Amino acid sequence: MNKINIKYLARELNLAISTVSRALRDSHEISPETKAKVFALAKRLNYQPNASASGLRAQQTKMIAVVIPDMVNDFFSLVISGIEKVTQEQDYHILLYFTHGDHALEVSFINTLVNGRVDGVLLSITDENANNEHLEQLNIKGIPLVLFDRVNERMDNVKVTSDNYESAATATKHLIDTGCEKIAYLKVDRNIPVGTIRMNGYLEALEKHSKQKSPLILECPNDNDEAFTVIHKMLQSEKPDGIFASVEKLAVICYRVCEQIQLRIPEDIKIISFSNLQTAALLNPSLTTITQPAFDIGETAAKELLRIIKKKGSAKGDVVLKSRLIERRSTSK
Repeated sequence: MNKINIKYLARELNLAISTVSRALRDSHEISPETKAKVFALAKRLNYQPNASASGLRAQQTKMIAVVIPDMVNDFFSLVISGIEKVTQEQDYHILLYFTHGDHALEVSFINTLVNGRVDGVLLSITDENANNEHLEQLNIKGIPLVLFDRVNERMDNVKVTSDNYESAATATKHLIDTGCEKIAYLKVDRNIPVGTIRMNGYLEALEKHSKQKSPLILECPNDNDEAFTVIHKMLQSEKPDGIFASVEKLAVICYRVCEQIQLRIPEDIKIISFSNLQTAALLNPSLTTITQPAFDIGETAAKELLRIIKKKGSAKGDVVLKSRLIERRSTSK
């Protein structure tokens, strides 16, 4: 006979594992009808929740785990500042975990947190298409999880992001409006959803506003030297007059390549990038950016997590914050 556990109950009732877990904990987030179905099946199958685990979860630790790719760019630094503002005001402390884009490391961290003692988890994922069973374990154990920036759309948990699609379309149209006729999109070579979302915004803007015959998309390796090589080759062979970098480090590499092959910015080629670099205005020429509300993303994600921890609302839903275009010399007409 199959082992009777939460996964089995969820499969029999055609419900999400997290829904069954919350129903068994009599969460206010679950409807009375759903609770009744779950309790009825649990009683019929003589299923007993792990009482000792439930008791542990009842004890708050005032600790929040924050799992992010790295701290090498200004975006995540600002996110952490936003998170700290909220957690310090409410007497919570944060534990930082860096995945460095390694999904296996993310899984290891989450498995540690599942068996550890934190009141909730804030996570920016490494890989949208990878198995998310480790994240479901948080839901099963009743540990609140909020996803931010790089999110997994298959998860029901609260997600806090910025308007990546719309902002990418705005960035591409800006290049078109400044006279660019052949625009290249530089996509980071990682299996994360945000790069694809921004690419789709670029494609929509080309279709609506440009006479460019076909898109020019370049997947760039994560290694800086390798990225330099592929960008160098593309600029010499394809000769675009506009560059839209999906992340700030690719824009900085473009500056280096242009200097080496003596392309003038913005006279020969214009560059725009998603970036929260405080030094963007100090580059020569200053870099036009789509600037995400990084501090607000961190602040909002922390508020959502603490709201769930304190059982003051749903553990599902999306929050989308607006980015802004900051025009500087790199796209001057």
